[in-house]
Amino acid sequence: MGWLVVIALALFLSAGTFRWIAGWCFLILYSSFGIIITLWMFRHAPDLLQERVTGVGKLESWDKMFFGLAIICFIAWFVLMPLDAIRFHWSHKPVWLQIVGGLILIASFYLFYLVVRENPYLSPAVRIQKERGQTVVSTGPYRYVRHPMYSAYIPFILGTALLLGSWYGVLAAPILVGLIAIRALKEERMLERDLKGYDIYMAQVKYRFIPYVW
Repeated sequence: MGWLVVIALALFLSAGTFRWIAGWCFLILYSSFGIIITLWMFRHAPDLLQERVTGVGKLESWDKMFFGLAIICFIAWFVLMPLDAIRFHWSHKPVWLQIVGGLILIASFYLFYLVVRENPYLSPAVRIQKERGQTVVSTGPYRYVRHPMYSAYIPFILGTALLLGSWYGVLAAPILVGLIAIRALKEERMLERDLKGYDIYMAQVKYRFIPYVW
């Protein structure tokens, strides 16, 4: 809820108005998915929900720095898009393209759900959950890419920028994806070193984010 309030303030204060249909559409979609996935975990994966809630407090020093930088970059992104699309009207997008963005955003939520459903060790912290007997997950979307959670951020970023009507938001996407990619590389080194069988999994699944690309 706190993160949702931060996003809402970034969007509407930067826009300079609350009369912004696309902004409200994003908030409704985003908050609805957050509620739905939380209730799903509460019912079907309470241990995962606990890890998602408490994992931030278990970040290592390098990951805390990354987490802080990522939050700053995402907030700046949410400030940039309403400045672009609403306050200064730098970008002009047809309504149909914003609708396409909304559909892409919904598709990203489904990808997030598939990952949450498949991986009971999906912590916000890069760590080995020895207390929960963590093992390598290689089923579901993990059959195709090694970091499907991060992969889902690509359509999330694109869909959000299109829905909010900001070309500058689209142009900023490589920066956000690049940050996530750096974390994925750091995470892989730790998993290969400390998680039994992960080196074999890496040999079997060769792509990190996008099949046949990277």
